[in-house]
Amino acid sequence: PYRGCLVHYEAPEISRSILDTGQAEPPPQADVYALGASLLISATGRRAVEYPDDAPRPVQREAVANGRRRPVKAPGKLGQLIDAMLSHDPRDRPTLQEAREVLR
Repeated sequence: PYRGCLVHYEAPEISRSILDTGQAEPPPQADVYALGASLLISATGRRAVEYPDDAPRPVQREAVANGRRRPVKAPGKLGQLIDAMLSHDPRDRPTLQEAREVLR
């Protein structure tokens, strides 16, 4: 069973499932979130959700699951795309194909 990854790349629905059940079944939208988190770190040097670096994983996951996300401070279309990819609700995220079109 999937038990999570580096929390700063983990989608809120994954964090919530792991907190509630100890495991998760990652949907494709979780990959979109993870890519958005990677792009954000690459563009700004900051992760999407703020929590203390030394916080235990459950505390980190609680911050992610509760949607305490920093504002995206990346310019232009890239910033708009990252913001959409990091939407708390997976239904509000673009598909990987839609993200690819913007990144071209």
